[in-house]
Amino acid sequence: MSLGGLLGEETGAAPQQVRTEPIQQRSAARLSGLLDAAAAVVDEVGFDRITTAMVAERAGASIGTVYRYYPDRVAVLHALHERAVVRFRQRVVDELSASTLTSWWDAVDCVVTAFVGLYRTEPGFRIVNFDDRDGAPVADVVADADFFARRLADVLVNEFDLPAGDDLIFRLGVAVEMADALLARAFHTDPIGDERFIAECRLVMRDYLDRFYSPQALNLLATAS
Repeated sequence: MSLGGLLGEETGAAPQQVRTEPIQQRSAARLSGLLDAAAAVVDEVGFDRITTAMVAERAGASIGTVYRYYPDRVAVLHALHERAVVRFRQRVVDELSASTLTSWWDAVDCVVTAFVGLYRTEPGFRIVNFDDRDGAPVADVVADADFFARRLADVLVNEFDLPAGDDLIFRLGVAVEMADALLARAFHTDPIGDERFIAECRLVMRDYLDRFYSPQALNLLATAS
């Protein structure tokens, strides 16, 4: 999952990867440092090759310190993924707040802008593509994507009067899946992102959703009902 799980405080599943809950400020700072180190390693070698030893070395910590918080490399990756999702949510909120939204597409485009911006500036952000291949249950991945589609649908219904219902949620889910694949490809080898894929992502999403929610399509729907 990469665009799923946004625009909300929680996805319904409590984080389970941290072995010891850090309480003191020093522990919290150490935990953040471990995740910063993991992000740097992900950028260097990818999440498929990262090890807890690499994280410990980059953080200047002992391997025992890593294991105090994370039982294995998969737990580190899950925690880094969760942090990326939280920061993604906040970036989407910031983009929506800073933008002049005149149509539902402006709101959808803010999500793309947030994703592209974090890919370019957030170390290790490619971790958003970490999924069930390394242990995340498929049901959780699907639930995250569905959660995002529902929250985005709420925004579009409340702010732009799009017709509410399962059809809107489903179509936003389809658009998110298409965007996910195209943007992952855009940043696969280029840290700045291939502008051709980014532009095509916006075009594909807009063309697909316009089939159902352009003014003409909405007028036809209203006439038919």
